[in-house]
Amino acid sequence: MTKFTAVLIEKTEDGQKVGFTDFDENDLMDGNVTVRVEFSCINYKDGLAVSGLAPVMRRWPMIPGIDLAGTVEQSAHPDWKPGDHVVLNGFGLGETHLGAWAEKARVNGDWLVPLPQGMSAREAMAIGTAGYTAMLAVIALERHGTTPDKGPVVVTGAVGGLGSVAVALLAKLGYEVVASTGRTSEADYLKSIGAKEVIERTELAGKVRPLAKERFAGGIDSVGSTTLANVLSMTRYGGAVAACGLAGGLDLPTTVAPFILRGVSLLGIDSVYCPQPQRREAWRRLATDLERKKLESMTTEVPFSGVIEAARQIVDGKLRGRHAVRIA
Repeated sequence: MTKFTAVLIEKTEDGQKVGFTDFDENDLMDGNVTVRVEFSCINYKDGLAVSGLAPVMRRWPMIPGIDLAGTVEQSAHPDWKPGDHVVLNGFGLGETHLGAWAEKARVNGDWLVPLPQGMSAREAMAIGTAGYTAMLAVIALERHGTTPDKGPVVVTGAVGGLGSVAVALLAKLGYEVVASTGRTSEADYLKSIGAKEVIERTELAGKVRPLAKERFAGGIDSVGSTTLANVLSMTRYGGAVAACGLAGGLDLPTTVAPFILRGVSLLGIDSVYCPQPQRREAWRRLATDLERKKLESMTTEVPFSGVIEAARQIVDGKLRGRHAVRIA
């Protein structure tokens, strides 16, 4: 098959054009492994790329999609052979390298990890970058010493994909999870995946005080800006907050007070270029620490034909949980 279906974003005088196209395999970028893509997913970054609201893409034209799960078709890489089942998150996929919303992808074999044993391609993409990032954040909190006995842990943007997986993971590991959301109508959903308490996001969106009442032992923040600043000011002595998102903005209007008066730590989480050992550890942990029934309850399958519209909806805050896209 030299032609296959792909979503293509092209630059225009007025901005950009997004649509499906018959893409020629010969026009794929350099790489030593060709993967037949079975599933991808929809992340907030994908929504930004499709909507053009942020400069996610660094080349034109671009096939979007930052995650894939599929089967190796051809390989010149020593670690991979035809028939291997693989997962790819990040490494510029859908940003600087032609991405996953296509029936085929040609990539660097160093970027791939094996699909965990017993996990399907659909489940891997129900997790996707959002869930994999949530796992990295949980591991970072554990390494800092934030254990369940230290007190409640807050998750911001809890109804989103990253937040949903973070809530489910923390609950499974025994933490008391406080879920912060702007959609309190989803409280039953959040409690069904493990939240002990659901709070309105306005509780974390007001004027930032240098130090507020100590409330959380730690947190996983996917919002940034004022929300992250307020979480830091409310974190207990010696606690930590893992920052892994910017849905609320890039700024951080805080002071040094939480860090020098309470010993609070801000843990930065990067999933795009995360080294392979940590990347593989996260996927091993996801295979054991994320309850499959909860994953299924937070997952909606999207047909390939519906991926563009769904990507626009995620930016508008209309999607809940995770969305796996059936490519094959």
